[in-house]
Amino acid sequence: MTCLKILVYRNERRSEGTISNKYLIPMPHLKLFLLALSFYTRLPGMAAETAPGSPRHFLHPWRSEVSQAVGNRCDRLPHPQSLDYKQLPQAAVYLPLIGWLVGGICAVVFYLAALLWPQTTAVILALIAGIFLTGALHEDGFADVCDGFGGGMNKQRILEIMKDSHIGVYGFIGLLLMLWLKISVLAAMPVAAVPLVLLSGHSISRLSPLLLMQRYTYAREHHSKASGAVYKPDFQELAFATVIALLPLVLLPVLCALALIPVLLATMLLGHYFYRRIDGYTGDCLGASQQVAETVFYLSVSALWIFI
Repeated sequence: MTCLKILVYRNERRSEGTISNKYLIPMPHLKLFLLALSFYTRLPGMAAETAPGSPRHFLHPWRSEVSQAVGNRCDRLPHPQSLDYKQLPQAAVYLPLIGWLVGGICAVVFYLAALLWPQTTAVILALIAGIFLTGALHEDGFADVCDGFGGGMNKQRILEIMKDSHIGVYGFIGLLLMLWLKISVLAAMPVAAVPLVLLSGHSISRLSPLLLMQRYTYAREHHSKASGAVYKPDFQELAFATVIALLPLVLLPVLCALALIPVLLATMLLGHYFYRRIDGYTGDCLGASQQVAETVFYLSVSALWIFI
């Protein structure tokens, strides 16, 4: 993949107060990034199309009128309404960059909250910010995987359970324990390190879904609506995403780079488990892999911090 380049074009001659759009969207990489941003976050003005049948209709019941009004005047940037959601799988390569944004905001929330409240409270508020920004997309996938693989005895039953929008006992307990584990680990770390760990964790963990997409195939049958949105990143795209995912590590002590080993190992084991049970992955599996990778990263950095 070529480096991301944003080319600025001058507007064509204005006529009758309108602006020609001939050169207004010459940025395919930017469009893919905005597509990923609109799907994987709930940032004001970046909500995905909310019409019934759209990719995130059930996750985006709102849209900021103010941001939409402002966005309608930003004619140089492609609007979420004009994005082609058939290209969403290709946009997944920007997941680590989305992790920068989400992790950065979580880090700022933690830093500001830690000035006023105990560290545990600041960690909880930071996690809430992350869940709000993403619409709990990955947490929902993790809960569905817990329900599906916990209650299903065969591939068909597992896929049926994961497709059910209701949360079960396995999903509730799994989500509760995972959040509790994140809170306990981050609350025990040095307060100055937590913002950097949050930034790195959100970025690095979003590489795991891409690794699964590259290694395995989509598990649902051809008649599934989502099966048409399957994408296998090539080597260049995966290399680009890997560089983006690992960049925040430079902000942490060098020893923290060893945390990548358990993260990659967990991703490999999880992918093998999915393949053994359902012959591949689903969207829920990708979300679950992100959550597992993020939690394993926090645990690993916390253990390594003893030697720093």
